[in-house]
Amino acid sequence: MGLIKVVQLNFKGKPFVQNFHLTVPHHELIPNKKASLTEKISLHDNLVIHGDNLKALKALLPTYAGKVKCIYIDPPYNTGNEGWVYNDNVTSPMMQEWLGKVVDKEDLTRHDKWLCMMMPRLRLLRELLRDDGVIFISIDDNEVTHLRLLMDEIFGELNFVSHIVVQLNPRGRTLDRYLAKTHEYILVYAKDINQAGLVSIPKTEEALAEYKYSEGNLRYRLLELRNRNPVFNRSNRPNLYYPFYVNSKDGSISIEKKKGFDIEVYPLNSKEEEGCWTWGQKKAASSLHMLVAKQVNTGAWRVFRKDYVPDEGALTKAKCLWIENDINNENGKEILRQVFGGDSPFDFPKSIELVKKCVQLSTSSDEEDIVLDSYAGSGTTAHAVLSLNNEDSGNRRFIAIECENYADSVTAERIRRVIKGIPTARNHDLQKGLGGGFSYFDQGNALAEENLLEGKKLPSYEELARYLFFTATGEQWEESRLNHKSNFIGESSNHLVYLFYKPDLEYLKSTAFTLDRVEALGEYKGKRRLVFAPTKYLDQEYLDRFRIDFCQLPFQIYKRME
Repeated sequence: MGLIKVVQLNFKGKPFVQNFHLTVPHHELIPNKKASLTEKISLHDNLVIHGDNLKALKALLPTYAGKVKCIYIDPPYNTGNEGWVYNDNVTSPMMQEWLGKVVDKEDLTRHDKWLCMMMPRLRLLRELLRDDGVIFISIDDNEVTHLRLLMDEIFGELNFVSHIVVQLNPRGRTLDRYLAKTHEYILVYAKDINQAGLVSIPKTEEALAEYKYSEGNLRYRLLELRNRNPVFNRSNRPNLYYPFYVNSKDGSISIEKKKGFDIEVYPLNSKEEEGCWTWGQKKAASSLHMLVAKQVNTGAWRVFRKDYVPDEGALTKAKCLWIENDINNENGKEILRQVFGGDSPFDFPKSIELVKKCVQLSTSSDEEDIVLDSYAGSGTTAHAVLSLNNEDSGNRRFIAIECENYADSVTAERIRRVIKGIPTARNHDLQKGLGGGFSYFDQGNALAEENLLEGKKLPSYEELARYLFFTATGEQWEESRLNHKSNFIGESSNHLVYLFYKPDLEYLKSTAFTLDRVEALGEYKGKRRLVFAPTKYLDQEYLDRFRIDFCQLPFQIYKRME
């Protein structure tokens, strides 16, 4: 028995970032009405979030953990020319030295820094994915090998779906030293390969032209029933080697020898040697109505099966080589020129058609599937979601996270313009506008324990409730359940959860959980009550009598109630 070789990915800083995502403090998400395009700002809307993507992803967990259907990201390729900076404040002297320094070609640790940057973000992205969710990552030769190993470690090698080759520059890059590169890659992983929600795509008009036969209202093509591959033959597939009997006058087929069926047809492979059929004898016997026999140019008889296609909704599996003209970078750049009425603010923006292919493969127009991009850049993913919804009347939602200062002026501004319409654009959809709206949030302060103790930078009631509910229960918080009057913030599988809090230092100093407040909670309804408050004037005996688990603010906000 051969040995299985396990490839271990090691890099500088790995021990310090493997669980760094767990230590990242939760940050507020502050609604920005001015930058939004909606009447009512909500975290359950299309979202544009301005902030560090690691902190923003952590802040999204209370609302979106296990809810995202499709993730598309286009992270820095680490070419040495992008000018990206390592900014994660990891507790390590070596990594503290990395902070704020541009990663360029001369940096001998640039691959280590890139992996340290990606690892905690990918871990949070995985937490946000649904069990049937899929992640697509654009990448090139600089880091594709490292990324594949990192994804195998975080998502699991068995959850690898595909390594797509994408032609983004048909003419090739003239500055390349030896060969002019024309392509990049998209790595595709599922959260759970057995539940991966990947769908088939519509057949092209060219593919549909192959269905040139008709039978009533149905069109079909003929596919040979023999397996042409010489690897499969009579000796290793004996159950697939048997004769068909053909009536030479009308081409009708039988699985049994009968009068008038004067031709025996056996499967021959591409070398004209004894091969095998693709169907077993039992299936062939029950599907004779789908089989036809024809004489080929050599005079030999062949057996074909009818492959039907519906008039509408003809689908096929996507290929792992993408070479369509509309997915190349020049297309993406031209769309940005039309959106902003001049030069493109990005040199190599992805085409919306490229991202639409990813979204189309992994979401449904019938569902409110959520599409997340944590490297939003020019807003291509949001634009792609709006465009696809416009085409198929879909209800998908997008979440776009951008850390740079152009989050409002470029990312969100592009989305505003494509929603409203751009009269000067040559593209019809851009002229007309795609409709919709979005809520814009800025990353706020960390919900740090010392801030609550000192009364500084206190979060809003809703923000603390969202964070506490998720942290304590591990379940998604539904803002609609919140009742300020009764201090009720939500119901989990095991608890009814209450929060006594105001973003006011005097309130925090003077408020305690008392017997009066216990009685105000109402009658016991079959679940224990989980209560957060600054302090309490009740002993454990009283709390147990009323089936209450008490958590003191801020010291016990990290307590997970099982």
